[in-house]
Amino acid sequence: MTLPFDTQQFLAVFATYNQAIWPMQIVAYAAGVLATAILIKPAPWSSRAVLATLALFWAWNGIVYHGLYFTPINPAARLFAALFIVAAILFAAGAFNAYSLTFDVSINWRTMMASITIVYALVIYEILSMFAGHGLMLGPLFGVAPCPTTIFTLGVLMLARGAMVPLLAVIPVLWAALGTSAAILLGIPEDFGLGLSAVICLVVLFSRRGGSLAAHA
Repeated sequence: MTLPFDTQQFLAVFATYNQAIWPMQIVAYAAGVLATAILIKPAPWSSRAVLATLALFWAWNGIVYHGLYFTPINPAARLFAALFIVAAILFAAGAFNAYSLTFDVSINWRTMMASITIVYALVIYEILSMFAGHGLMLGPLFGVAPCPTTIFTLGVLMLARGAMVPLLAVIPVLWAALGTSAAILLGIPEDFGLGLSAVICLVVLFSRRGGSLAAHA
C-alpha cells in the first residue's frame, strides 16, 4: 500500500488546519469532556445529547477536515468526507430516536474497556502525539481530527445498548482499519490505538449480543 503524500505533507495539513480553525479545538475538547460527564451521571436527555455531540464531531471532520483540508493532498478524502457525513447523519438519527438507544455504565469489564478507550482519546492520545513531536497544533487533535474522534466514538459505543448500535459502529470500525494502516506507513504512533479500540469495541458488541441471545433462549 502506498499513499499519495508523505508524513511531512500530512502533518503540514494539520498545522495549517489547526491554525485556521482555532479555537474550535477548545470547543471540541470541552464538548467531549461534557459528553463523558453525561455518560457518568446520566439524565433523561443523556442519550440524545451524547449522540448529537458525536454527530457534530463527525460532520465537522467530514466537511471541514476531509472536504476542505485533506482533499488537496489526497483525492480519496472526498470519499472519506462522504463516509463521515453519513456517520454524522446516522448519529443525528439516533439522537432524534434516542429512546431506542441507552448507555449502560456499570461496574463490569465492558465499562472498564470503554473508560480506557475514552481516556486514551481525550488524554493519552495527545500525550503520545507530543512525545512523537507533532502534538498541540502540529498534529491531530481531539474532536476536530478523525482518528482521536473515532477512538472516542468507539469507546462511547462500547457503553451503548440498542438495535442501532451495530449500524453506528460500522463506519468508525472501517475508519479505524484505514487509519491504522496509514498510521503504520506514516509513523503516527498515537493512531495505533485505532485498531485496538476497534477490536475491543467489536468484542464488546458481540459479547453483548451473545448475552442477549442467551437470555432469550
